[in-house]
Amino acid sequence: MCFSATASFGAGAIVLAIGAVSIKKSTTLPQRVLSCIPLIFGFQQFAEGIEWRSLPNPDLALWKRMATYTFLVLAEVVWPIIIPLSVWLLEKNIKVKKTVGALMILGVIVASVLAYSLLVFDVQATISKSHIRYDIAYPDYLKHLGIFYFSATVIPCIISSIKGLRVMGAVMAIAYLVTRIFYEDYLISVWCFFAAII
Repeated sequence: MCFSATASFGAGAIVLAIGAVSIKKSTTLPQRVLSCIPLIFGFQQFAEGIEWRSLPNPDLALWKRMATYTFLVLAEVVWPIIIPLSVWLLEKNIKVKKTVGALMILGVIVASVLAYSLLVFDVQATISKSHIRYDIAYPDYLKHLGIFYFSATVIPCIISSIKGLRVMGAVMAIAYLVTRIFYEDYLISVWCFFAAII
């Protein structure tokens, strides 16, 4: 969550509980994979809660680094893979499944590039205007990778033949646009907050 440690830890606990119940009620592998999404968001929110506590405290520099990288690996590496994978596993329409499969391959490529970037380029997290801002020193040729990230994480839901996933995808797209317009400097943190709620 992007507003305070209390909000992050609170949201993390709620989303983890929802994920645990979802997994318990799942009866098939595709349902279990989809049910992991709230659990991952819960861990991501806990990581950001640790960032809120550690960023202003130099004595917690190691915690800050671990929490920042945990949050970013989940945000930038896990989501472009797990979201299209979960849609692909659930999808029954063969034509849609093939398209989602192609987007899943795109997601793996995007996740690989972002994982490499997190290892190679400088990463900084700072508290600014009641949000956590992530600055990653990507080279110019990676600045527009977001369109491919969006394609891998949102489009599979939007094109799914499953109504609930289509609704979720549409709301995620609207949340992205709102975040892009009003919170551009905090896009990673704020959009992840919206996505966790969705």
